Amino acid sequence: MFSSATGAGAENFLVTIFPFVLVFVIIYFMIIRPQQRRVKAHQDMVNNVRRGDVVVTSGGIIGKVVKVGEDNEIQVEIAEGVKIRVIKSTLTEVRSKAEPVLANSNTSGK
Repeated sequence: MFSSATGAGAENFLVTIFPFVLVFVIIYFMIIRPQQRRVKAHQDMVNNVRRGDVVVTSGGIIGKVVKVGEDNEIQVEIAEGVKIRVIKSTLTEVRSKAEPVLANSNTSGK
């Protein structure tokens, strides 16, 4: 008799804990894993910044990389003769040198 009571107690425990395990697995695959991929992609992007790349900072500043420093900083030219120092980790986008201008951009002043 004791063996069936012990088996029922263990079975009841597994039924109770199963929803929590299932929720954790779903959270892992829906939230944690994609976030880890985004962090890795951002780190790769920051590590591959080169002189001449057009970059966008988290503050919305767009400029051309003039100098890549060893101390986690880059120097960005935002206008002719105007250079600023930017922390690499604040970059949100790196555009290539050969990226074409969008056809629908409003550069004509209309």
